[in-house]
Amino acid sequence: MGFAERLGAAAAETDAVLKTVLDPMRSDGRSPAPLVDACDYALLGGGKRFRPFLAMECARLCGGPADAAAAVGAAFECLHAYSLVHDDLPAMDDDDLRRGRPTVHKAYDEATAILVGDGLQSLAFEIITAPPVPAEAAGPLARLLAREAGLAGMVGGQYRDLNALGLDADGVRLMQAMKTGALIRGACEAGAIVAGASADVRARLSRFGALLGEAFQLADDLLDLEGTAEETGKRVGKDAAEGKATIPQLLGIPAARQRLGETVAAAAAELAPFGEAAETLREACRFVAERRS
Repeated sequence: MGFAERLGAAAAETDAVLKTVLDPMRSDGRSPAPLVDACDYALLGGGKRFRPFLAMECARLCGGPADAAAAVGAAFECLHAYSLVHDDLPAMDDDDLRRGRPTVHKAYDEATAILVGDGLQSLAFEIITAPPVPAEAAGPLARLLAREAGLAGMVGGQYRDLNALGLDADGVRLMQAMKTGALIRGACEAGAIVAGASADVRARLSRFGALLGEAFQLADDLLDLEGTAEETGKRVGKDAAEGKATIPQLLGIPAARQRLGETVAAAAAELAPFGEAAETLREACRFVAERRS
């Protein structure tokens, strides 16, 4: 399979894992069914499942078990979905639509949205520490998730974003590496962990993920600034309208496009030792560089 087929397969596997986890909760006698429904709404409302794809592909590259890799990918999707639910709240980015649908706090209410985010974060750790994830990988994976989602990762990046006015290029890169890049980088490293790969391979795939995450955000900011983003509910040009600095704004579109190309090339170069086995991940680099939504 090529990149598009593998991305679609990863999305289907991720959704299957998430449904398997969520469906029994509606009748377990403890989990409130309406809250589970709201979690389902947040998790299963579309999206490319790019982070699960990366976890699965990196695990495959390292010879890891496919079922465990799918579980790891689902855990990262839980963290990603939780971040979006909270990011959309009025106290954060205050968005009414996500992927063309009302955001969770609009479809339900703000309190439910907060609890959905809390519940999805916990669910990620529940998934990562249960079969089919190997017991010896559970601890390292839990530490990785906590680091990449926490104060030095996604949550810290969100704080920096909320206070992003006046940042220079280095400050913007740090904020974006934490808010957006952390889960992309972590998903790549997690694939290596679940496969029992060496420390050197883990570090290489982590570097690949960091570069890919930077490229992903650069492409996103270029789409936003140029007004070419597909309508998904987020207002095109919103960051610019609110005065938040982005790399394309600070460096200019030509320089940002050049940096995007250089970053994608550097990410692909990290895959050189894997040879042809990493071709799908190289295609993922091209997808990031060329995407239009």
